[in-house]
Amino acid sequence: MKKSKTYAQQEKELPIVAEQMAVYNASIGYSSIDDKGVLSIIDSINRGISFATFEDIIKKYSFTIQNWAEFLHISNKTLSRYQKESKTFDALQSERILQIEILYSKGEEVFSNRGHFTKWLETKNLALGDILPLDLLKTSFGINLLMDELIRIEHGVLA
Repeated sequence: MKKSKTYAQQEKELPIVAEQMAVYNASIGYSSIDDKGVLSIIDSINRGISFATFEDIIKKYSFTIQNWAEFLHISNKTLSRYQKESKTFDALQSERILQIEILYSKGEEVFSNRGHFTKWLETKNLALGDILPLDLLKTSFGINLLMDELIRIEHGVLA
């Protein structure tokens, strides 16, 4: 078994850099947060996103109710019932809503506006196997794949 070795630069310890995460807050939009903030977001996901907050989110984007039902793996009828009864989404659905919201924010940043990002989502993409990026919003893996692609575009790595 190999022993791991710690390397130092000129006999000094190198500082560990803690990366911050950008996260959506319905009242203030996106902001950078530290580890405590991440735990707060996880707590919010576990408590669930209210339908009122969800309505604020869906008003911002061109996705149809049918699109959202597919993204959340529920029927239109169930979405209507959630609205009528002011229900809260479960943790998995809440997490998916926030993942899409964070992805959309990154897309707007990379493409400089919402319209250009929306067009990208609705256009077949050769780098993604010639499929519509919109179709990848149905799974966490797909959302992560889109986020990776946005980061490559942002850094000019298109192949």
